[in-house]
Amino acid sequence: MDISLQALCAALPIFVAAILLVGLRLPAKKAMPIVYVVTTLVALYIWEVTFNRVLASTIQGLLITVAVLWIIFGAILLLNTLKHSGAIAVIRQGFNNVSPDRRIQVIIIAWLFGSFIEGASGFGTPAAIAAPLMVAIGFPAMAAVMIGMMIQSTPVSFGAVGTPILIGVNKGLDSEGIGQTLQTMGSSWDVYLQAITSQVAVVHAITGTLIPLFMIMMMTRFFGKNKSWTEGLSALPFAIFGGLAFTIPYALTGIYLGAEFPSLIGALVGLPIVTLAAKKGFLVPKNTWDFAPKEEWPVGWISKFEVKLDAMTDKVPMSLTKAWIPYVLVAAILVLTRVSDEARAFVKAWVIPFKDILGEGLGYSITPLYLPGGILVFVVLLTYFFHRMEFKEMKAAISESSKVMIGAGFVLIFTIPLVRILINSGINEAGFDSMPVAMANYVATSVGDIYPLFAPMIGALGAFIAGSNTVSNMMLSQFQFGVADALGISTAFMIALQAVGAAAGNMIAIHNVVAASATVGLLDQEGQTLRRTIIPTVYYCLIAGILGLVGMYVLNLVDPLMR
Repeated sequence: MDISLQALCAALPIFVAAILLVGLRLPAKKAMPIVYVVTTLVALYIWEVTFNRVLASTIQGLLITVAVLWIIFGAILLLNTLKHSGAIAVIRQGFNNVSPDRRIQVIIIAWLFGSFIEGASGFGTPAAIAAPLMVAIGFPAMAAVMIGMMIQSTPVSFGAVGTPILIGVNKGLDSEGIGQTLQTMGSSWDVYLQAITSQVAVVHAITGTLIPLFMIMMMTRFFGKNKSWTEGLSALPFAIFGGLAFTIPYALTGIYLGAEFPSLIGALVGLPIVTLAAKKGFLVPKNTWDFAPKEEWPVGWISKFEVKLDAMTDKVPMSLTKAWIPYVLVAAILVLTRVSDEARAFVKAWVIPFKDILGEGLGYSITPLYLPGGILVFVVLLTYFFHRMEFKEMKAAISESSKVMIGAGFVLIFTIPLVRILINSGINEAGFDSMPVAMANYVATSVGDIYPLFAPMIGALGAFIAGSNTVSNMMLSQFQFGVADALGISTAFMIALQAVGAAAGNMIAIHNVVAASATVGLLDQEGQTLRRTIIPTVYYCLIAGILGLVGMYVLNLVDPLMR
């Protein structure tokens, strides 16, 4: 079978998913079982993957689903706990005191607070935390999911304290072989990896500065009373200011300190600056923008669980600091368990390992305390005592959270296993590369010297399939390296473009959309979200690709392997 036909067959599950979710607007709970069957048939009968490996991949996917659901449950439980304790009502009022303008709130909550959570944790946690918080303070659930998905772009390459670079790129490349070549040239693997890190930071900083503006404009266009792009554009000065407040320290950190802290430091520097500016009215639009009254919202915008803040009026008033402490604790514990070797070892001590599933060499280990879900649940327990809640309130929070998690679980038990089948299809009897690599090969051989323009799109494709920047980097970094080497251009910059595109691809990753939707009680609207988040994804990949062409052929960037 020639490479074009391989690519077409490999892309069949993606085409089916797009047709069902975006074209026919089927809910994911109906579409994804069909896509799983299509993926299985392609793997069995075209790739000739053994039934045993398909089954092992499915089991591996179900184990990953358990971990994802644990994160979703923790995020929903924290929101419901704070709702019943009265803290959410206080937090909502606090944001109104900073600025009642929803455009300003998006930059503070989603762009800056969300980027901090991404830097600390990754794994889709920023959407799981920021989206419910936005719903709680009065955003439509569908708007919160769309914005929550857009958080997962610029900060993602350095999410979870640099995991997509330090694990994804590190494990995705032949580091031993490349390292030996570098040594003969008087360089080292560490220098090479830092070159990649610096270039990732710069490309993201240039491209990502406009993401806050995209968030605002898409909110006013799709969820405003007047359906207006210009109502969002009128906040351009503050949006650019908010973007730069994050991306400048972010880029400098990536260049001078490495992959662990750009997203964390960018958010820690930007958050107080932007919040203070909003309070002082610096660059803030003169008019205040808000959604239409809730009674006018379409049914599809509204969460299936209602955050009834008015019912909390009988609660003893608490301070804004006390209301925010649970979120501060989540952020602090996430950072501590990712940065401190002792803390990380402690929370990773309880491991539930699954090794060599069905003898296929596939495995997955669940670490309940290390996963953000464990940290969220721990903070919920502390909040129960700290906010002096009654047992019936905690019971109600657990009950409400469990119901939402069950809805998400049905979709994810098909979505994540089909992803693992795609990724694990490289071992087969047909002699083909894995399905994602087959698609990437076709693009590379078709476009030639202008391939850097498409490199971020390949990274995004990997993340769309896998729902993970890290997995996309592991799956495709060596392929991107090979293309750059064959074209005689910078391998480090090509891998940087891969990492940037893989970050952008998180905005359209189906299981991320499902997970984010579940945290706000909004299921069956996944296609609508994807139709919107494809806009910033295309922007991100296109700008990064253009920067790739400029870097390769105008600036003639070189890396340690080319000296």
